Amino acid sequence: MKIRKDDTVLVITGKDRGKKAKVRFAFPKEKMLIIEGVNFVKKHSKAKGAAKQAGIIDIEEPMHISKVMFYCTKCNKPARLGSRTLEDGRSVRYCRNCGEVTD
Repeated sequence: MKIRKDDTVLVITGKDRGKKAKVRFAFPKEKMLIIEGVNFVKKHSKAKGAAKQAGIIDIEEPMHISKVMFYCTKCNKPARLGSRTLEDGRSVRYCRNCGEVTD
């Protein structure tokens, strides 16, 4: 999975199409992401003591990685990512549009 936590992504499908936001959590095994301010759903919750409030609450649900695209801040466009090995042996991600290293 090439998209990681704290990357900026652009939502390309669904009800939040066109929004740019930051990735809060990444779940590589499930290929899911939780993105700030995107994919809110309403959930009914029951009160459990004084700590948990009852009622209808809005929560951010995970979104599949295929519904988002990495947003390059250097060229200000959505882009695909590639991987490249540097001279010192490190493997880094780079933008395929402008060629800039993103890590």
